[in-house]
Amino acid sequence: MNPRLLKLALRAKRAGDFVTAKALFGLLRVLRLLPADTGLAIADRAARLLGPLSFRHGLAKENLRRAFPEKDEAWVEATARANWGQMGRIAAEFVYLDDLFDFDPEKPGEGRIEVVGIETFVELRERKGPFIFFTGHLGCFELLPIGAAAFGLEFTALFRQPNNQYVAKRVQAARRTAGGHLIPSKAGAVWSLAGILKGGSSVGVLVDQKFRRGVRSTFFGLSVKTNPLLPKLARQYDAEVYPARCIRLPGGRYRLELQPRLELPRDEAGEVAIEASCQMLNDVVEGWVREHPDQWMWFHDRWQIMGRRKKKKKATIARN
Repeated sequence: MNPRLLKLALRAKRAGDFVTAKALFGLLRVLRLLPADTGLAIADRAARLLGPLSFRHGLAKENLRRAFPEKDEAWVEATARANWGQMGRIAAEFVYLDDLFDFDPEKPGEGRIEVVGIETFVELRERKGPFIFFTGHLGCFELLPIGAAAFGLEFTALFRQPNNQYVAKRVQAARRTAGGHLIPSKAGAVWSLAGILKGGSSVGVLVDQKFRRGVRSTFFGLSVKTNPLLPKLARQYDAEVYPARCIRLPGGRYRLELQPRLELPRDEAGEVAIEASCQMLNDVVEGWVREHPDQWMWFHDRWQIMGRRKKKKKATIARN
């Protein structure tokens, strides 16, 4: 592209990102004036109405058909629309996170949060790591760092920055709270995580996104590429690995689960086997998604459907 045109395109993108971010921040400020349950319900309904108008709705339905070929089209459409409602809640929950987590260890059954695996939280708090916690883009995964901190387990989580630079800055700044810290997944991030593990502390990783240079594996029986970061870190620092998830429940409640230690596969030399471990992580997340299919991000291009279509289109243009 002509350098001048490229410069103009970048300026236009920044301007568009700025306007989008301001509109989003304004909406979130309005939601903050409302009670949490009211704000979340509004966000849910709005997303169910607006989400299907996005081109991503078609991708979500295509992903659902591939993952659940036995389901009919009515189920696919209903699940995709319910998924948009969940995504609306994720955006609104960002405003209410510190209010939503009302778990009291002295009164475990009285708040909107229920915790499974309290004994594991306590046991890990009492001894030194390194520990790696992993989850997927399922339910209200943003509550996990806050839940860990409530049990004295502050950790640093790796996250993928939003494409909008203004939103990305706000997200990163907002999460420097009692819930620990976030490290954007960019150059140098791996070294930061490595230093934390080397010091005997804890990190959190999302493991269900596509990764172009990843290990070939399967998800719902379909070929994907999986980021090998977690098993590589576990192997290098002899870190224990724990699955964690936060599921939305009826009535505006949540279940936070810290599951038992996951024993990663080993090779003949006794080292963590990278490819087999990547597949194990996919299998764990797949099991979670099958339990709550409406709570996973189906509009994410996990199977690189859009990527392959773009490559095919470019190849066709090149031939012509």
